[in-house]
Amino acid sequence: QVQLVESGGGLVQAGASVRLACAASGRMFSSYNMGWFRQAPGKEREFVAAIVRSGITTNYADSVKGRFTISRDNAKNTVYLQLNSLKPEDTGIYYCAADRQGSNWALATKRERYDYWGQGTQVTVSA
Repeated sequence: QVQLVESGGGLVQAGASVRLACAASGRMFSSYNMGWFRQAPGKEREFVAAIVRSGITTNYADSVKGRFTISRDNAKNTVYLQLNSLKPEDTGIYYCAADRQGSNWALATKRERYDYWGQGTQVTVSA
């Protein structure tokens, strides 16, 4: 079983930046497509960003495009999410997810595609 551990969340003011990291266990990290999702209180978990196994292709939700950047370092078994120009509506629990098959890029935005999930890290943006 692959374990994903997120870190970097916290309390920040609007306009600030945060960088989240997700460390994965095992030897197969470079074969996984990776994604970030977030969930606000009372709402469903929503797609934020995804990156293919090689890192050459990324996908972003319209709400974060231009502000957030997903990246990965396969040598470190880690995927990152840089959150810039944060808004109060960005507040939520951010989850890292891994698609072990690493294929069917068209489904990268779907929660059902991912096999492993981290515990989540809270990002709170104050006005």
